Amino acid sequence: MSEVSSETRFLHAIEMGLGAWQWGDRLVWQFGQGYSEDEVHDAFELSVGEGIRFVDTAEIYGNGLSERLLGKFIKETEQPVLIATKYFPFPWRFFRSSIPLALKNSLERLGVESVDLYQIHWPTPLMSVDRMMDGMVECVRGGLTRTVGVSNFNQTQMLGAYSALARQNIPLASNQVHYSLLNRKVEKNGLLARCKELGVRLIAYSPLEKGLLTGKYSATNRPPGTRAGTYASLLPKIDPLLKLMTTIGQDRGGKSNAQVALNWTICKGALPIPGAKNLKQAQENAGALGWRLTEDEVAKLDEMSDQISK
Repeated sequence: MSEVSSETRFLHAIEMGLGAWQWGDRLVWQFGQGYSEDEVHDAFELSVGEGIRFVDTAEIYGNGLSERLLGKFIKETEQPVLIATKYFPFPWRFFRSSIPLALKNSLERLGVESVDLYQIHWPTPLMSVDRMMDGMVECVRGGLTRTVGVSNFNQTQMLGAYSALARQNIPLASNQVHYSLLNRKVEKNGLLARCKELGVRLIAYSPLEKGLLTGKYSATNRPPGTRAGTYASLLPKIDPLLKLMTTIGQDRGGKSNAQVALNWTICKGALPIPGAKNLKQAQENAGALGWRLTEDEVAKLDEMSDQISK
């Protein structure tokens, strides 16, 4: 692994964060129906109390509501919290100046003067990687963000971002991608290894596959909302993996499937950011910290994962 820059070192010290996609999102997560703002606040407070101080949000989550809620929660806690948010490349926002302007709007919703990490949410054919990074450089130089990263960038796109920033003496802090026991593409296509080589922190979103890896869903008990359709082909196959996770968890003194899944992600060298809608989920997430799966346990999980998600 290349030497981590002093600006981005804090990200490499974080084992796990908290994802705030569920805060305010009604389309996928039905915010306001199955859970409330008070429950989300409880999840935040417990996470922070357990030492999870890195929270990832985005301007598009709940159409800005996620950022507003996080800003409100931060004002009510005495603990320091590291904030990450994202720029969404809407088709009408393809100028370099669109990026710092969007960040200023996010800062207003969050009620802070700067964030710790600002990320491009998705690549887009309407804006070159170089132009995007020019906009991110403006954000850093303007004191609006401490570091910059990307999200959902493949290896070629990430290398382009890394090089464009390097020309301005700014490190690429992170690449946030989909990574879990049921989706190991970034591990198998070399992206995870390249991130380690370059000192770029790989942040893993959906490390619990929207609840599938917790064991509470099956082919006969499908998740609500759009998740049921998304995972229709996978649900009938996951039982052997869930059973193995349960066995490993029992051998580890009663760790849950979710805790095993998150710990596996940490063992792979990634930074998982599971969401939490309530106190129970936040408590369960926190239980993934403070211990480690053995190499043999990781290998067994890898082998079973390969059989399911070929």
